[in-house]
Amino acid sequence: MTEQEQVLLGNIADTDHEIFALLKQRYSPRTFRNEAVEAGHMKQLFEAVRWSASSYNLQPWRFIYAEKGTEAYDKIIDCLSDFNKKWASMAPVLMLSAYKEKNDDGKENFHASHDLGLSLGSMTVQAQYLGIALHHMAGVDWKKAQEIFNVPIGYHVTTAIALGYYGGVLEKLPEDLQEAETADRTRMPQEDFAFKDTWGG
Repeated sequence: MTEQEQVLLGNIADTDHEIFALLKQRYSPRTFRNEAVEAGHMKQLFEAVRWSASSYNLQPWRFIYAEKGTEAYDKIIDCLSDFNKKWASMAPVLMLSAYKEKNDDGKENFHASHDLGLSLGSMTVQAQYLGIALHHMAGVDWKKAQEIFNVPIGYHVTTAIALGYYGGVLEKLPEDLQEAETADRTRMPQEDFAFKDTWGG
């Protein structure tokens, strides 16, 4: 077993109750294997999105993605927060997610961001099945991204995503991020967010 495989195994969630193995294994690394993501695998990721649950089947999700070494990739990097710029440039693929704000009849689609989240959940599980890691980032200047990529009015860029195959070299990260990469994973207990019968119950 390689050192990188040991790091990956060390990030398996210590769940209180047994869950689907791919969900236990999923985590958000900041280092990726230095290997381009196969075109067929990208198609599979977006096919998982395509068949995600969607209110009224409106499918309001939209994505812009770029491979490392391209001008579009560098433009996405330029939209990231300074913290994310420290590591995201190691990802073979960078992506922006967005949603369509209104239905075709002009009414606000209140559930569009919810549907985008569902689609990214589907993409994440499919990615895990393929050995691909996704790191979702809130640290993105969405207004700048909308301008740079000429996103039409009525669509809202929300997050950035770094993705690539698991197995990156830990030592390529700054020391503080190496520590974060190998730190114990924690989550709040179910009792703090799942209430039976009444709020806080």
